[in-house]
Amino acid sequence: MSQSVSGAANQAAHQERSTFRTCFGVAEFRVLFGSQLLLVLGDTVKMLAFSVLVYARTGSPGLAALAYMIGFLPQVAGGMLLLSLADRWRPRALMVAGDLLRVATCLVLSAGDLPIGVMLALVFAAGVPTPLFSAARAAVLPDVLAGDAYVLGRAVFTTTLAGAQVAGLAVGGGLLAVTGAHHALLITAALSLGSAALTRWGLRDRPARSADPARAAGPADPTGPAHPAGPAGLAGPARAARPARPDRAGSTPHSGAVRTTLRVNRALLADRAIRGLLLAGWLPPMLSIGAEAVYVPYLTGEGTAWGAGVVLAAAAAGMGVGEFAVGRFAPPAARERLTVPLALLLGAPLLGFAARPGVAGAAALAALAAAGLAYNLGLQRRFLDAVPEKVRGQAFGLQTSGLMTAQALGAAAVGAVAELVPAHLAIALSGCGVIAVVLALRGDLRGDRRGDLGADGRGDLGGDGRGDLRGDGRADVGADLRGGPSGRISPPPGGAGARPSPAEPAG
Repeated sequence: MSQSVSGAANQAAHQERSTFRTCFGVAEFRVLFGSQLLLVLGDTVKMLAFSVLVYARTGSPGLAALAYMIGFLPQVAGGMLLLSLADRWRPRALMVAGDLLRVATCLVLSAGDLPIGVMLALVFAAGVPTPLFSAARAAVLPDVLAGDAYVLGRAVFTTTLAGAQVAGLAVGGGLLAVTGAHHALLITAALSLGSAALTRWGLRDRPARSADPARAAGPADPTGPAHPAGPAGLAGPARAARPARPDRAGSTPHSGAVRTTLRVNRALLADRAIRGLLLAGWLPPMLSIGAEAVYVPYLTGEGTAWGAGVVLAAAAAGMGVGEFAVGRFAPPAARERLTVPLALLLGAPLLGFAARPGVAGAAALAALAAAGLAYNLGLQRRFLDAVPEKVRGQAFGLQTSGLMTAQALGAAAVGAVAELVPAHLAIALSGCGVIAVVLALRGDLRGDRRGDLGADGRGDLGGDGRGDLRGDGRADVGADLRGGPSGRISPPPGGAGARPSPAEPAG
């Protein structure tokens, strides 16, 4: 009886509608927001300045393009091999380390005397651990905000990301014109240093998830709420976990980072509910955002190359407006009901490119399609509730790395189609692909697999190694996610079930 009362209380807490004002009323959220804003601005300026620096020294458009994107390429490897460290190390220390690594990289690049190959290798190497830092940042947000406030906090980050990227390109262009690439890199280093200082002295020093005894073991209060404090979804004390169980796989909490990352990734993907939510977050944007890679050749072929920037800016604005509107005006239950219609919106407007619109029409269609990315707001709470808390950092990192990979593959796929058919038809065909994917994933988008989450809504993960879900009130992600004799994983209590938008450099 007490458990059912607790479950009802938790569900009510999750469904309570929050506001953006509530989110910004939390001091630690303001710190995360400010540091994220500095990071996105700095990263955008850095990529632009480094690309200009390489082009000025080599005169090669290909190397300049490589310099612009090379920091993203190694993040797939980092996401596949290192993400378990996001749950083994203190999140604040990881976030500060990531900022300081950016400072050091920009300082070395600004020296300007290194060979081009060494500079490219440096940026490539610095990009490998980036998913680790982003995962730590993403995993802290549910500790700061809970329930509907968490969903709105994610919406704020996504909207800010879009605006900061546009502003970063504008500011970066101005800095390059006034100061040159070397000084622009020094300014980027200063922005990253400011983010590090803000994080270090503004965030509480939380323990590593896999090393926190209160999370890893100990009796849970069966009658206590998941978030006992705070109105409108403000996070309360850390959740208690259930007692540990022996590890049938014989693994230890301190096994190798690469081995643990691969094992946990396999276990997360083996679970039906988690896999469905990941695919629902990866595949619909894959072709929709991939179509953006063809806007430039399409408009260039139409004789309006100048319009590519207008259309891409319209897409960024549409994404921000969509996230804000859905987050601000749709209550929690409505957001989850809107996942399928909004996901279809990612593809439907792209069909209009079959009519070969001009710049104004293309901008309107691109903005409308990008607004559909707000469908992700209906998935975020379910993803958060489905993932065991002890591997939350790795789960968010896997989500982001997978999205980045999907977007790259989508751009390559739509580009390959554009080699066979006219660019405007390639964009329209990508819209058809989005609609087909959404219809295939409609069960995961709607949450029809919620029966896998057990009667109490805790996302109980079965221990058979296949990710099948049990209803016995105990949570294992197979033998693979058990952390040794005292490392039993418990999912966050309560509720029924959680991009970057184009993926966060930003977690």
